[in-house]
Amino acid sequence: MEKTSSTSLARTKSDQLVETLSAAFKSPVSSEATGASDGGGTLSRKSSRRLLMAASPGRSGSSGKNTHIRKSRSAQLKLDLEEVSSGAALSRASSASLGLSFSFTGFTMPPDEIADSKPFSDDDIPEDIEAGTRDHKPKFQTEPTLPIYLKFTDVTYKVIIKGMTTPTVEKDILNGITGSVNPGEVLALMGPSGSGKTTLLNLLGGRLMQATVGGSITYNDQPYSKFLKSKIGFVTQDDVLLPHLTVKETLRYAALLRLPKTLTKEQKEKRAIDVIYELGLERCQDTMIGGSFVRGVSGGERKRVCIGNEIIINPSLLFLDEPTSGLDSTTALKIVKMLQDIAEAGKTVVTTIHQPSSRLFHKFDKLILLGKGSLLYFGKASEAMVYFSSIGCTPLIAMNPAEFLLDLANGNLNEVSVPSELQDRVQMENTENDTTNGKPTPAVVHEYLVEAYETRVVEKMKKKLMAPIPLDEEIKSKVSTPKRQWGAGWCEQYSILFRRGLKERRHDYFSWLRITQVLSTAVILGLLWWQSDSKSPKGLQDQAGLLFFIAVFWSFFPIFTAIFTFPQERAMLSKERAADMYRLSAYFLARTTSDLPLDLFLPVLFLLVVYFMAGLRMSAYAFFLSMLTIFLSIVAAQGLGLAIGATLMDLKKATTLASVTIMTFMLAGGYFVKKVPVFISWIRFMSFNYHTYKLLLKIQYEDISPTVNGMKTDCGLIEVGALVAMVFGYRFLAYLSLRRMKLYSGA
Repeated sequence: MEKTSSTSLARTKSDQLVETLSAAFKSPVSSEATGASDGGGTLSRKSSRRLLMAASPGRSGSSGKNTHIRKSRSAQLKLDLEEVSSGAALSRASSASLGLSFSFTGFTMPPDEIADSKPFSDDDIPEDIEAGTRDHKPKFQTEPTLPIYLKFTDVTYKVIIKGMTTPTVEKDILNGITGSVNPGEVLALMGPSGSGKTTLLNLLGGRLMQATVGGSITYNDQPYSKFLKSKIGFVTQDDVLLPHLTVKETLRYAALLRLPKTLTKEQKEKRAIDVIYELGLERCQDTMIGGSFVRGVSGGERKRVCIGNEIIINPSLLFLDEPTSGLDSTTALKIVKMLQDIAEAGKTVVTTIHQPSSRLFHKFDKLILLGKGSLLYFGKASEAMVYFSSIGCTPLIAMNPAEFLLDLANGNLNEVSVPSELQDRVQMENTENDTTNGKPTPAVVHEYLVEAYETRVVEKMKKKLMAPIPLDEEIKSKVSTPKRQWGAGWCEQYSILFRRGLKERRHDYFSWLRITQVLSTAVILGLLWWQSDSKSPKGLQDQAGLLFFIAVFWSFFPIFTAIFTFPQERAMLSKERAADMYRLSAYFLARTTSDLPLDLFLPVLFLLVVYFMAGLRMSAYAFFLSMLTIFLSIVAAQGLGLAIGATLMDLKKATTLASVTIMTFMLAGGYFVKKVPVFISWIRFMSFNYHTYKLLLKIQYEDISPTVNGMKTDCGLIEVGALVAMVFGYRFLAYLSLRRMKLYSGA
């Protein structure tokens, strides 16, 4: 056993993963064969457990009497194992080298070996009730993951601040950040608020690509390419989900859109179910996600659904932006343990973290500490305290390592020893601005920490990053493929998005508030125009007023509904388009056509009440033509609302512009002003109120009078053509606005 452990320690974690994953890509073999061949040279978590458990007394007997003995011995053995294997990352890497059949949360062990390994599974940590039990969850198998080594050197990022009265200023967000993370590792980005954690995460994930970005970011020594979108999972800080879909529906649609075309629909749906059980979401799989005004799943469950949306594609790189924010300590620990399991499957995990607990901190393999956009530390998380002790910063009391590091990043030296070099510097300068209560100011502390890291560590780190990664050129070249990989064809994307749109928005369209609004308006109109007579000139004029109100109501109502469409869905659209879930054209067409069936319900209900109460022309021909005219007006008004919303993407500006536009169209609609000056008469032909009103007059009175209320009841083809042109023209303008808009830089 000594020989085995010494051989294992001589091999690095990256070498083990490279050998395993490279062999998988060249000639896939069974887990058993690989485990047998590597068994003599690798001290894995699985094999070491077997060896150590064999020496534990009471393993073969009943578990009743010797439970406390086994727990104490297994805890002691766990400590011994951690000392031998030099940290969690090494044992995770060696466990990945045992076999090639990976799951999203690590390798699969037989039930008897799972039972044997229970003493090592953090039994002292209470199980989160909402997370469900993890004992009997099936671990689904996936193809081996393409290993991706992420390196970044001297990464800088600036933003240009343009002021109305002040000159343009460049502000540095990141200053020369250098680091790396390999498959099988979890890298934590830590720092106080405003230190640049999220910006760095977006840069590494390919979400920010601008001229103000400097430095080098490589994936297997290759620059970023569109191919990587299908290999990167990105969990944003905000849980961007559709509130009216259930957990199962959310993951099912993600699987259908994102998984490769080589899988059948049944295989994709099975993958979604597997993820539900893998993440402990089976208890809430039929519960709606919920939102601000809709009750749904809890915060921890929402976060796990967001993670499930990304790991469902078996990503090589997984980025998470503060996945534990807003969660209690136990749920946060479950999330981080899940990230560990994901890394064990040979994936590269990078996450930002905000003030983790001590238990969470020790789960990370590597750590980047940022302060005001500068790098204060990069290396193993377990060696962070040792490094800061070497530069004279040591906590004077026992404290959480994460709190200690965040205090340093903020320049706070309370309850922290002041380095002698920093004391000497302050005494030599002897200025009041450099001290507060006898201690250096945060600015001085920050400058000292940056200088200390640059002089002691940076050059050595850059030399290490210069070394090529141990991967075949064939595997490296896969990353640089410029071609995108769509999970579904255009027609399939349209069909999936159409069905998803119907399920999501049926709750809004069929809400009692909206139905009551339309019905009450219809009843009031019916009572005011109760059985009006069109035979007399006065009755004819009254009915013309009713028809004009109908034309205005069914343009005003849909335009203000459509304005909110794209501004409200911008976050979801940005997230899904950045991940290449679908083409923009498929989304746009599905989004606009999925509303059409829902748009028919309320106008039919409205016209059934008004038409017969008001005593309009009793003819099936006239009724259905009136319905068709109103429907055409609705679709045209919706197009204008979509165009305004997509162009401005600001609800206040869009609402203001729509109010002015609809008022102008109403005034030019032909009811208030009969004779419009020539120089402004073109507005009338742009008004869908004018064309709708004219068509309704023709349908009702073409047999009664050639002119009604100053409007000619001619053939009506021009009006129909104008409305149809508006239906397609406004929507095309909305599509161009979405196409030109930067949903995510680089998306």
